[in-house]
Order: sequence, then structure tokens, then C-alpha cells
Amino acid sequence: MVTSRSTLSRPAIVEAVTDLLGAAQVNTDEAHLRESSVDRFRKYSAVHGVYDGPFPAAVAYPTSTDEVARLLDLAQRERIAVVARTGGTSTEGGLETVVEDTLVVDGSRMDQILHVDADNMMVTAQCGVPLQLLEDTLRAQGLTTGHSPQSKPIAQLGGLVATRSIGQFSTLYGAIEDMVVGLEAVFPGGVVTRIKNVPRRAAGPDIRHVVIGNEGALAFVTEVTLKVFRWYPDTARYFGFHVPVFADGVGMLREIVTAGYRPSVARLYSPEDARQHFPDHPMDQNLVILSAEGPAPLVAATAQAIEAMAASVGHERVPEEDIRAWFEGLNWGADKIEAEKRSMLETSHLGYTTEVSVDWSRTAELYDAVMHRIRTTFARAADLTLLGAHSSHSYQTGTNLYFVYDYRIACEPREEIDVYHQPLNAIIVEEALRLGGSMVHHHGVGKYRTPWVQEEHGSAYFLLAGLKRAFDPDNVMNPGSVYPIDAEGRAVLAQTGVP
Repeated sequence: MVTSRSTLSRPAIVEAVTDLLGAAQVNTDEAHLRESSVDRFRKYSAVHGVYDGPFPAAVAYPTSTDEVARLLDLAQRERIAVVARTGGTSTEGGLETVVEDTLVVDGSRMDQILHVDADNMMVTAQCGVPLQLLEDTLRAQGLTTGHSPQSKPIAQLGGLVATRSIGQFSTLYGAIEDMVVGLEAVFPGGVVTRIKNVPRRAAGPDIRHVVIGNEGALAFVTEVTLKVFRWYPDTARYFGFHVPVFADGVGMLREIVTAGYRPSVARLYSPEDARQHFPDHPMDQNLVILSAEGPAPLVAATAQAIEAMAASVGHERVPEEDIRAWFEGLNWGADKIEAEKRSMLETSHLGYTTEVSVDWSRTAELYDAVMHRIRTTFARAADLTLLGAHSSHSYQTGTNLYFVYDYRIACEPREEIDVYHQPLNAIIVEEALRLGGSMVHHHGVGKYRTPWVQEEHGSAYFLLAGLKRAFDPDNVMNPGSVYPIDAEGRAVLAQTGVP
């Protein structure tokens, strides 16, 4: 726990925030504060009612950009730590409060879709708009954002932008950073910044990326404009193929993507991971999954290329209806979260993931290295009930690997993170960095990958540190996320230990 550096006491913080917003927009209920002190990184201890704090002083619910600005002005003046949140689906500890008397600023009540511009193919919405609601609204008009993370039923727009989210159709539509046209954000001190909506410009560095992916460590995203696409619900095709060797599956994805085809989904599952989704999947086969969508002629061309490529190497086909049915049940919402909670309580069993990215030439090597190291060096390897991986987002230059690991928990709930998740996470991160990859592909740094952030960026950490010095010199915004902190809660911005 880091001691608050605020000039205000806890009661004084609550009073000041209440004066700004009114009592109806400030929650100080003890149970609510406990639950707001963590995100899904601590899902096992939380489901057992273990919250070790520190707990926030209050959760504030602004309803406008002006109210966010006034809150961040107060935070800057009084040095109150702030954690920004919307949908709360973060999984890397980014929403965890590590400074006592933090103010959680929750934008979920800023939930208006402001404008659908079908002529210019854009939609503008406030940060608290649920992605599912936005998609339903657009699809009623024959449009789509193309953004479909697994958290789609409950995720909200501001958090998706702040964490540099990616969706299941990324090979076709891109990630969130490819979709953002313009945005509005509030910086410490209450400075409101609007980046205008234009197709492209060359007026200096692309300043959208100061905000996209900042994880609330620099600013609070209040409004976003996304590009939209035409929606083709009747043309989609789905493909699945058994592939004996993981490296050959990587090669198949690489060949399709680098040849210029853009399937909406391009995935490769190891046998163990595939078995999670297809109970009868053979354990001596990897599984390649592809889908195509868009105008019918493009779908036909993509389908022809996929089928020809698979036929040329003799890959066994999985029935299309099996792949379609799997995909339609892939997303998780409140119902699946509740089912997961019940399972954790009843079975003391848990599943986690760590996702990284790497060049094509190192993908299979990274997979083999991680699997070997975990099986031979992880102290609790006997407790693992599943160890596998999949590639789910591919590019011209490489892909991601999404390692999955399930385990029986033979320790106290509060110890689970230290005994299981963090050692496994560390192995995967370290192997990715060793092979020149990135320690995180899309879940964000949060507070539990900060030990590697300087190694991740190398000499470019100078640039990242400069943003913090410029926009949040007092480190009031989400201390401990992205930027490591010292014992006093100050951001560590020197390039210590960087090769």
C-alpha cells in the first residue's frame, strides 16, 4: 500500500467531491468501495470476499465532460490519486487502487450515442456507452464498428480506447487504434482536449495515440468517434482445419495474411486449447479457424483461397456449422461471469491468460519455449489442468500468442495470485521479450506487467516517460499502471536498467 500524498483527509475528499457532483453521484458504501478496489485480475480472491485494499475514498459518477474536468482539477490541486474506469472489464490490475484514499472516477453514466454519421461513416459516443448497445444501434442501420472483443456484452467505449482494445475481427477491421477517428479527453488540472475528426493528416505526430492506450495513466477519455463499416450479416463463411504441427498452423495463417487476404477471423489453437471449445477435438491435432465476411464477391474470393490452401497440404476439414456455432457462443457477459464465480467457489479451480506478440519467424519458437519452461520449471506444474495457446490476431509482420492456463488451487485465496498467476505470467512475458516480441498484445500493462515496461521499450522509454512528465507530473492519474512507482507513489521515469 502507498500512503496518500493528498493534502486532504479521506472525509475531506468525500466532502469536496460531493460538493462538486451532489450526493447522488458519489458512492461511499463500504461494499462498493471494496469491489471498486480491484478488477478481474484478482477474480479468485474477490469471489472469496478477500479485499486487502487500500480502498478508494469514493466512487464518483460524472455525467458530463465538465464534471470530469472539475474532478481532475480537484485531483491535481489536492494531489488525489485517480483511477478512471467505465465498464470494469480490465484484467491486468489496471483498475486496482494501490494508493490509499484514491478517487475512482466512473464514466458509466456518460452513456449517450451522440451522432451516427452514415454519410461520412462515423459514430460519436460518450465513454460510458456499452459496446453491445452501440453495435445494436449501428446494425439496425446496416452498419458496424467491426469491434468485437469477448467482453463486448458489457465493455464500454472509454475503457476500450484507454486499454488499446482489440476484437475478434481484427484481421479485417483492425484494432481500436485503427478505428478511432477523433476523441475528447480530460487531463489532470481539468484540461479538456478534443482531437478533431479527419480522415488523415500529416500535421506532426499522430496525437490520438497519446490518449489511445494510456490506461488512465495520463487522461480520462470522455468521448470517442469511431469509423464504421457496412454490415453484411448474410455472407459470412466459417472454416476449420486440423493441422498436426503447431508451426504448420502458424505457416498457414502467415500465408493467408501475407498473400493479401483479409479473413475477419484468423486463429490457430493448440490441441489443449482447442479442446476447451470443441470437447471432441483430437489431442494430436492443432486447429486453424478462419472466417470471411463482407461483400459476397470478396467473401467468395477469400473462401476459395482458404480452401485451396488447405487442400494443397491435405488438412482435414471441420464442419462449417461447428465453427459457426462455436463462434456465436464465444463472447462472455454477466451470465458467464456469474457462472465462473460459482465454479471458482465450488471447485477451487481457475483459468487465466497471458497474451503477447512476436514476429512470424519466432512464433513457433515462442510457443515451444513457453510450454517447455512452464512444464519443467513452474513449481506448481502438477496443479495445472490445462496449458495451451492460440493465435488470434495476425498482421503482415507477425501474430500474437494467447497462452491459457487452468489450475487447481491448493492455497489460500489471497495467495493464488502470487503462487500461480504471477509466476506463469512472468515466464510468458520473459520468453516473449527474450525473443524480441512484446510483453503484451492487447490487455494492457495494468499494474502487474510494469516490472518489464522499461525492458519492453528500451531506449524509447524516454518518450513514454516524457508523456508522464508533461501531462501528469504529480502522478495523480492511475498510479502504478503503465509506469512503475516508488514507495511514495511517484512514477519511476528514469531509464534504470534499460539495455
